[in-house]
Amino acid sequence: MKLSTRIALAVGATVPLLVLACGWLLLTLVARDLHRAEDSHLKTRATAIAQDARTLLRAAANGQPTAEENRQRRLFNAALDVGVRLTGPDGTFSGGPQPGPSVALPAPGKAPVTVRGGGRSWRAYALPVGGPQVSGTLWVFSPDTASRTEVALVRRRVVSTALLAAPLSALLAWGIASAATRPLGRLRKAAAGLDPRTTSARLEHRPTRIVEVDDLAATLRTVLARYDEQAARTAQALDTARSFSAAASHELRNPLMSMGTNLDVLTHPNLPDDELAEVVEDLRREHGRLLGMLVALRELGRGDLVETEAFRVLDVAEVADAAVAEARRRAPGTVLTLSAEPAPLRGWEPGIRILLDNLLGNALAHGRDERGRAEIAVAVRLAADQVLITVDDRGPGIAPADRAKMFRRFHRGPASTGSGLGLTLVAQQAALHGGVAELDAGPDGTGTRCTVRLPGADPGREGELPLRRDWLTATAERSQSSHKEPS
Repeated sequence: MKLSTRIALAVGATVPLLVLACGWLLLTLVARDLHRAEDSHLKTRATAIAQDARTLLRAAANGQPTAEENRQRRLFNAALDVGVRLTGPDGTFSGGPQPGPSVALPAPGKAPVTVRGGGRSWRAYALPVGGPQVSGTLWVFSPDTASRTEVALVRRRVVSTALLAAPLSALLAWGIASAATRPLGRLRKAAAGLDPRTTSARLEHRPTRIVEVDDLAATLRTVLARYDEQAARTAQALDTARSFSAAASHELRNPLMSMGTNLDVLTHPNLPDDELAEVVEDLRREHGRLLGMLVALRELGRGDLVETEAFRVLDVAEVADAAVAEARRRAPGTVLTLSAEPAPLRGWEPGIRILLDNLLGNALAHGRDERGRAEIAVAVRLAADQVLITVDDRGPGIAPADRAKMFRRFHRGPASTGSGLGLTLVAQQAALHGGVAELDAGPDGTGTRCTVRLPGADPGREGELPLRRDWLTATAERSQSSHKEPS
């Protein structure tokens, strides 16, 4: 059932009830006013003829028939339009319209009341009259037909008005409701034509100045925007899964083939011990490389799919202290120093840890001097509104022309045995947090310095979505420079 029809039925049923309720109140007030007017008239007439009633009682008490008859006629003429009944010690005198003798009358001195008899009703008022040697009671009566007729007329008009108000109010309510719900109908038609699965068109709504309709349109736009966001995230997750599968199959093919060849060699019955040891070492190296590559691909996928809810305010110095402690445990002969000051930012703590672990792992793998010693210096500090993370090593360094290539996915140097994803993870996490990673020469021209610049904790950035997250799905040729702008 349409909303306009519901409103019409509700109004059509409610208005007659309101009319009847108001009519009942009106009838009560009209009847009360009529009785008051009638009672006032009875009291006035009773007061006006009280003297003639006393004179009549004295004439009856003195045995004067002629005077009694004259006084009685004068009393009835003075009563005019009301009935009169006078009772005294010497008899009862009555004239005009009044109830029968068998009808019980009110006691003297009370307010006028309604008495009924013979199928009729009367308003009756009793007034005690008396004087020297005489006493009695004077009743005056007025037929109650006039007030009853007026009340009945009002009742009929109230009922007629209620019967007429039902269809008219329903029709009027239907018209008003139809006009009021027309913007809602237009919104329904506009929303019915939208299919987020097949079209990118979205709801266009012009403000109607009807709060409920405009709020509903805003809610629909919000729901569609959330659908688009979830659809984009789902598509991104699917792309990430496909890219993970493609990258893993492509990059793991050669190591697996090499491992297969080495396994075939191991089956040779007369393999010398030195060659056997070499083959086993190759297998161990390839196994480590495969394991590192799978872990790195998993971390890239995590970074691409991280949500805003995972970001919080954290202290980079604390994360760096934990990462350095872990690196010292894994490489006990390394000279590893940390200089850190409190550096809060809003970020993903596992991502910051991935960034630091890979910076340290890269320095441990490629930052050794000619004697094989590793001296690594890590620093965390605040500079203006940025958090700066620097990692210095004493290795052979990187040529300026090759520094940008190091952040590319699966890029490895000639002597590298890693996965080629360590610095890619660093660049990904830097971009994910709105920053950038750079490679340069060491502070004294020796070795390599990797600098990561991240925005500090800013309340205005809270609630923002992470920046572009396509490091696993991006082509191998894309460098980190393309990740500096929001998607």
